[in-house]
Amino acid sequence: MSDQLLKFQKIIRSRKTANTRKPDRETRKLLLYLFTSTRGGLTRLRIIMHLLEGSYNTHQISRDLGMDYKAVQHHMQVLERNNMVSKAGEKYGALFRLSNFLELHIDSLDEAIENLARKTGHKKVYM
Repeated sequence: MSDQLLKFQKIIRSRKTANTRKPDRETRKLLLYLFTSTRGGLTRLRIIMHLLEGSYNTHQISRDLGMDYKAVQHHMQVLERNNMVSKAGEKYGALFRLSNFLELHIDSLDEAIENLARKTGHKKVYM
């Protein structure tokens, strides 16, 4: 899992532009909450990283990521409610892409990935 997070971090860092600015406090809190503070954070991050490649419908995302359709559908609703993705179309054929808001703040995902890697890297050892 940490290899996957390092790959995501590398992709995000390669997309940074010269005129990146620090996100406001509320944006930072939202990104950290969606991707590190909830159980589905890694799944949502995987979906976002897949959407960096283009627009996909829910079925395509579930097939490409090897996930249950209903699980992807739930995460897409969470991401859409929080303005991380935009939807074009209706019902089954609706295409999702990254929202303009997330495109503007994509470099801020770097911190969320770092926090997620830190959280998943610590394993409890019971003796």
